[in-house]
Amino acid sequence: MARPMTMTEKILAAHAGKASVAPGDIISIELDLVMANELSAAVAITEFRKIKGADKVWDRSKIALVPSHFTPNKDIATATLSKMMRDFATEHAIENYFEVGRGGIEHVVLPENGMVGPGETIIGGDSHTTTYGGIGAFATGVGSTDIAAAFATGEMWLRVPHSIKIVFENGLRQYVSGKDLILRAINELGVDGATYAALEFTGPALKDLSMSGRFTMANMSIEAGAKNGIFPVDATTEAYCAAVGKKNYTIYHADKDAEYTQTVVIDCAKIEPQVAIPWLPDNTRNASDLHDITVQQAVIGTCTNGRIEDMRQAAEILKGRKVHPSIRAIVIPGSQKVYMQCIKEGLVETFIEAGCVVSTPTCGPCVGGHMGVLADGERCISTTNRNFRGRMGHVKSEVYLTGPYVAASTAVAGYICGPEELQAKVPA
Repeated sequence: MARPMTMTEKILAAHAGKASVAPGDIISIELDLVMANELSAAVAITEFRKIKGADKVWDRSKIALVPSHFTPNKDIATATLSKMMRDFATEHAIENYFEVGRGGIEHVVLPENGMVGPGETIIGGDSHTTTYGGIGAFATGVGSTDIAAAFATGEMWLRVPHSIKIVFENGLRQYVSGKDLILRAINELGVDGATYAALEFTGPALKDLSMSGRFTMANMSIEAGAKNGIFPVDATTEAYCAAVGKKNYTIYHADKDAEYTQTVVIDCAKIEPQVAIPWLPDNTRNASDLHDITVQQAVIGTCTNGRIEDMRQAAEILKGRKVHPSIRAIVIPGSQKVYMQCIKEGLVETFIEAGCVVSTPTCGPCVGGHMGVLADGERCISTTNRNFRGRMGHVKSEVYLTGPYVAASTAVAGYICGPEELQAKVPA
């Protein structure tokens, strides 16, 4: 009789061809999708060419190549990386190559195109590949040499992670989203508290959480050191799969008596909009306690909070208001599809009338690459996922992580401000 298993363990066992697996087991799994961006692809392609007998990729329909980090290319060096990936995609007839203008940021592009689904195994050359756990998949970031081997074989070896259950109880307060929940969870765990663990998000508070919020939370599970983050598949998940054309997937549920090394219970009724202050994502505070901190830049979007729901939240705050004169506000839809939807709904007009710049989909400012790099002493309120020292530019700049509601409110107020405080002081 197979041992009781968690959701992650069941997916891994199925893809390893085993009746059961346990934490610590070393297994080889078959992959459903392998993703790389222009940074991770460059090394992967170089290493792939060194593999004896690897004249072609294992399955050109199960590889996704997405230029996103320094694109549109900011200089000759990054243009060279993108060209290398583009040429490889042409050479091997890769079906899922998303050129600039036809894709966006990988962690928004793949789900919205129905390329990831429940019960699947996905690896990517980016640490935030964990995003796809929001749809009930096992998804994790790996190094470029692992990507190279997967290009050739469609397989990867790994150690089965132990599982930690995070239970979210009670309902969400107004203006509280998935970003606030994951920031609070990371605060509870610490940035290394879930090292090489599978974070399984559960609880009654999540039943009404949108897929956008789930993707956000899975995206940032890596900020607690997790191997992956994963959500149970429910009606919301299946409705999303139907909407994006994802079919033929398998749903796995954790056994009731599955073993978890830790269970963390979080009362959502006590969570208000959160902000992670420098220099770590676990350094979380209530936005209402930080009103004495002024900022010079606001970034809304990218892979963590660049979906249409996030854009709508920001627009709700910015509608009829103006960005503070001392702040530059940058809005970055996560994909061309999101960008187009923003145009159709009038959100781009709202942003521009408020005084924001609306950028093409790119990871640029999040990694300190372009489109929002910080100078010495500047502070940025951002919906991105990391606030390490020097993350968005100068080592003496500062990044404050939050959700779209607080980022937009701060852009108007000029200091860190929640939406309720903003509405009391600056009504639309």
